[in-house]
This record gives sequence, C-alpha cells and structure tokens, in this order.
Amino acid sequence: MLEAKSLSKTYSNGVHALNGLDLTVRDGELCCFMGPNGAGKSTTINLFLNYIQPSDGAALVDGISVCGEPLETRRRTAYVPEQVALYGTLSAKQNITFFARLAGRTGAIDYEHWLDLVGLNADVLSRRVQSFSKGMRQRLALAIALLKGARNLLLDEPTSGLDPKAAAAFVDLLTRLRDDGYAILISSHDLFRVTEVADVVAIMCQGKLCAKLEGSELERCDINALYLNTVDEHTRPPSALREERIA
Repeated sequence: MLEAKSLSKTYSNGVHALNGLDLTVRDGELCCFMGPNGAGKSTTINLFLNYIQPSDGAALVDGISVCGEPLETRRRTAYVPEQVALYGTLSAKQNITFFARLAGRTGAIDYEHWLDLVGLNADVLSRRVQSFSKGMRQRLALAIALLKGARNLLLDEPTSGLDPKAAAAFVDLLTRLRDDGYAILISSHDLFRVTEVADVVAIMCQGKLCAKLEGSELERCDINALYLNTVDEHTRPPSALREERIA
C-alpha cells in the first residue's frame, strides 16, 4: 500500500512542486495519476522512492515511513521510469542477472518464470537488449523490478512511445498484476488506455490534487472532458477567471 499524507515539497528556489497531497493506493488497486507537465506527478514518485525529501507530510509504503526507514521501503517498492536504463550490449539474461545481484538477490534465478510473468518468451534471453522494441524493454524492466519481490509498483509514463498494440498489452499486464494484489501507481498522459482499467484516477494541477474519481464514478463520467475542464480551471490565471465571471 502507498500512502501520501499531507505530502508537500517546496524546492530551494521557492517552487511549490507539491502541496498537501493526500492519496492512498491500496493493495490490489491501480491508481492512474494524471496532470499536465509540472503538476507534481514525478515529484510524488520521487518522494515515495526517497530520491528527494518532503518539506512537510509523509510518504508511507505498507505503513512504513519512507524517510524513517528508506532501505526497508525501497525493498517494498519497484520502479519503472519512462526511459528504461538497461544495458543494450548485454543480453536479457545478463541484464536480469546484473540488476538482481545489484539489488542483493542471491541464489538461482528462474529466468523463464520472470519473463513469462511479463509476457516475454524464453527465446529472448540470449538476445541483446539493443535489438528489443521499446515495449519489450519496458516488459524486461518490469520483470527486473518485480524480481526483487516488491508488491508496490511505481511507473512513470509506462506507455509513452509505445504503439497502440504494445500499449494495450502492457496495460493488460498491469491489470493482471493488480488483480494479483499489487498496489500500482501510474503517472500517465494516456487518458484513454490507462483509465480504462484504473480503479482510481487522480488529477493533479500545479502541485495539488484537484479531482479524484473511483469505482462507479469512473463509469459514469467522461474522463476526457473532466480532465480538460479540471486542468483548464486550475491553470488559468486569476484575471481570466474574473473576466469570465463578469461576462
């Protein structure tokens, strides 16, 4: 489970990147984190990973403070960035082995199991990663992330740059993981693909949670219209809002 409790981040230059975020992603739940660039999505993920320190509030993983016990919370989280950093000249098997050892994993690795879990065939094990499509690299990165045994997944724009078929397959994979009990937080601009399977949609604007929908609310609303209206309302300058009210 991932929890943000009044989570805030103000940088040294005075920029308020995140303002009092309250958000919970439970086990067996997929939360789609949406918003324009600079809305606070990546800042939130970085706070959960302890890459940066909060100015106020707390980030919790399975009820454990990220700041208080960073090593334990990192052990419980798996992260896949938008730009996957794998070694192209190494094979899939060599990449898995390297990152597993780097994470402290010892003993034998069931390579075929982890590839099968993310929908890759065992015959790619010996192939150099530089020959993989972006969708295949994303799947391999997810397999490596899952190998550490974490049950909380953080993904930053996982479908960015994927063709429609690859994006659909990747989202189907995340759905299966959600159904298996993983807590999944996805930062995405993919209104149509990801929100089809999301249990919760959280819309961020200028560092604040501006709208949150879940369950039956998602089925009843036009998520595209809601997103555009919410972003427009919270990003227009105050003068424009005053002129609109006068008109």
